[in-house]
Amino acid sequence: MDWNILFLNIIYAIFGVSLAIFSMYIGYKLFDHIMPFRTHKELANRNVAVAIVVSSIFLGLGIAVGLVVGLGLN
Repeated sequence: MDWNILFLNIIYAIFGVSLAIFSMYIGYKLFDHIMPFRTHKELANRNVAVAIVVSSIFLGLGIAVGLVVGLGLN
């Protein structure tokens, strides 16, 4: 087993997770900025429709970034 390749894959995975979290944060903030209501207030008021949309944003971004990271690993 080549430890150098293993180490590089771990570093790449950590970078991918960081990128995924950052992209989810930016996606949420962009959605919050575009909508005429404040998303965090609607979530605090238990608005299920907003919760479903926000969770789909997180799910979509997570799948997209996860595929990039997964396909990049050796």
